[in-house]
Amino acid sequence: MEAPHASIRRARPLLGTFVEIAAAGKTVDALEAAVEVAFAAVATVHRRMSFHETDSDVSRLNRGAAAGAVRVHDWTYQVLEAACDLHRRSGGAFDICVATALQRLGLLPEVPALSSPAPRLPSLTTSGERDRAVHAAIELLPEHRVRFAHNAVAIDLGGIAKGFAVDRAVEALRRHDVPDGLVNAGGDLRVFGPLNHVIDIRDPRQPDRPICRITLRNAALASSAGRFDPVHSRDALDCSVIDPATAMPARWTSGASVCAPGCMIADALTKVVMNAGEAAAPILEYHGADALFVSADGRVHMTANWKNEVHLAA
Repeated sequence: MEAPHASIRRARPLLGTFVEIAAAGKTVDALEAAVEVAFAAVATVHRRMSFHETDSDVSRLNRGAAAGAVRVHDWTYQVLEAACDLHRRSGGAFDICVATALQRLGLLPEVPALSSPAPRLPSLTTSGERDRAVHAAIELLPEHRVRFAHNAVAIDLGGIAKGFAVDRAVEALRRHDVPDGLVNAGGDLRVFGPLNHVIDIRDPRQPDRPICRITLRNAALASSAGRFDPVHSRDALDCSVIDPATAMPARWTSGASVCAPGCMIADALTKVVMNAGEAAAPILEYHGADALFVSADGRVHMTANWKNEVHLAA
């Protein structure tokens, strides 16, 4: 007789990383069916929002949205809405219009339609001016249609899409009445259910060591820092988070982790913290999120609500 309270753990290559899904609390057959639906949701996000897939919504937008409105999948539209709102609330610290900067730094592949450099915008001295510039660049229209203001606009949904995929996978597991689970997409993770999950957060200054250990329950966690290639070096490489103000990698913060109710918001807010540091406090509070980050001078900062839950490594 099959055990009524089994657990399974599966992993597949998606979203440019390995996506791990763990589920518990039902029969194996029921869990396997739920996990299949969760992976299908992640695959849909990958297919629709990948910068690398030539027929994805992102690629179609980058090729044609300057010439006319392009219809996108409902999920892509939801992510674009969230990205524009985050840009506005962060005063420009979060920005999806960084594809050409990432290409110039070799962090995204060259695409012929995006190979020409973006024109220099006039100096924008206030957050309101920066906000109006980006809202003018991306226009969200009825019926899931999107238009770009000119052909120099190029987007990369990257991490925010990865976080959204994690949320959709969790939604699929819950829809199949899975009582406890975890979805981890290359460090963007979300847990649900009655169990506590102990998570180690990597030290951005020494990526082969944890900086702290936290207890996570019914929440999401995401981190951003310098890239790490343990085969070639124990040191962190240049950061892949772009500062929209300079179109260069973020320099003021070496790494940030954000805990939030959902993974899409958690991932996006790591970019805000990387670029804004302590000035990110209002948007963190608005989203019910907490952050831990290491400034460029090596100091560790954390929001008050995390202080009693974070155990710093020796």
